Amino acid sequence: MEFNRDGFGMFPARLLKALLVLGLVWLLAPYGIVPAGSRGVMTTFGRPGNEVLGEGIHFRLPLAQTIHTLETRVQKGEGEGDAASKDLQAVHTRVAINYHLEPHQVAAAFASIGPSTEVIADRIILPAAQESVKAVTAKFTAEELITRRTDVREGIAALLREKMQRHGLVLDEFAIVNFKFSDSFSRAIEAKVGAEQDKLRAERDLLRIRVEAEQKVTQAKAEAESLALQRQQVTPELLKLREVENQRAAIAKWNGVLPTTSYGNLPLIGIAAQAAK
Repeated sequence: MEFNRDGFGMFPARLLKALLVLGLVWLLAPYGIVPAGSRGVMTTFGRPGNEVLGEGIHFRLPLAQTIHTLETRVQKGEGEGDAASKDLQAVHTRVAINYHLEPHQVAAAFASIGPSTEVIADRIILPAAQESVKAVTAKFTAEELITRRTDVREGIAALLREKMQRHGLVLDEFAIVNFKFSDSFSRAIEAKVGAEQDKLRAERDLLRIRVEAEQKVTQAKAEAESLALQRQQVTPELLKLREVENQRAAIAKWNGVLPTTSYGNLPLIGIAAQAAK
């Protein structure tokens, strides 16, 4: 058996060429993948196209075209800043925002804002939130910022939503995490709340005292009416009957021994006479 040395030697060379071609294809990557929850934009020599690429695999020209992805899932952002109320009280506000990039606006957002959602947050979301907070806070006094918190939140959210829509962004949720005022104003608020609580406590005590007094008056009236009614029912015959009943009760309890005094034994003539009867 003879081996063809030329054929045997050509096999590794072909394999090596095939591996080189595959490696070159891998490095050039003539395709791109847009992950779930994102949209893609194709750039040709740096120039973005108008087409928004959906999730999945997309082919491109190696070295000439690049696929950029922007996330369209709901994002969370937090920010804080200083503002002034209508009565010129310094207010430090902290807010939380949930938002997402409108999928069909990805190409426009990529061209006008930047290549990532982080850039969008820094350039659009935070400045717009700070401006909206300052604009709405200036319409309320410091006390109203607390008592009308819902109105303040809705006002800020409406203004922020309008600013975000210009850039293809959708505001999902907006919340005021905290209002922080100066120490002097905070002490004044605490003092006012304490005074209101003392006032309510005093009013409750006054109401309780008034109710108790009314109950006593009502009870006294009832007792007076009862006595008056009893007086109306008393007659001479009833008094005579009560007297006889009392005498009979005393006789029933008498043990037969006459009472004594310091002057000796004196008979109870009246009682004896009554007993004799």
